[in-house]
Amino acid sequence: MREKIQASVKEAIRAAEKLSELESIAFLENSAIMIADCFESGGKIIIAGNGGSLCDAMHFAEELTGVFRNKRKALPAIALSEPGHLTCVGNDLGFDSVFSRGVEAYGKKEDIFIGLTTSGKSKNLLNAFKTAKELGLRTIAFLGKSGGPLKGEADLELIIDGFSFSDRIQEAHMAAIHILIEMVEEILFSSKEELMLCSSRS
Repeated sequence: MREKIQASVKEAIRAAEKLSELESIAFLENSAIMIADCFESGGKIIIAGNGGSLCDAMHFAEELTGVFRNKRKALPAIALSEPGHLTCVGNDLGFDSVFSRGVEAYGKKEDIFIGLTTSGKSKNLLNAFKTAKELGLRTIAFLGKSGGPLKGEADLELIIDGFSFSDRIQEAHMAAIHILIEMVEEILFSSKEELMLCSSRS
């Protein structure tokens, strides 16, 4: 069993190391700038995913609306995870519409839609990206494997390739999310004075 554990640890490290590639660094930098610009312009981010990726989307949102590393003002982020919405739309319009309907309800031109899918094949996310484009939102995709049909569809994309299963891809996605939030905070609240001011207001 120890050999299998060591092999899994090495694979997890290999997934995380994908983030050190030049394309990944560029993605993180450009996404951080896009998101910070969105917040400074009065916009919000809308995030969606299925299964474990929905859990990642929820975590992404709460790190922004809550507290990440330092106290600062809350940043507007919504994960499309509300059970009433998901079951209503799923029942009445079909599961393929659950996220596109959410984007239609909440999305504005100054916003960003972010979709997380390890395969790039999820029909409900494909539809959500289509709706986001129609409404004029900027888009970011967290993908895996070959990128699937979503490859090339978003303004910015991260593809964690070389892994057969979703778990390693999701682990790399979560590491990327944390780094991205760290960089957004660096852009928006880089000075100690700004952080202290936000802390004094809490």
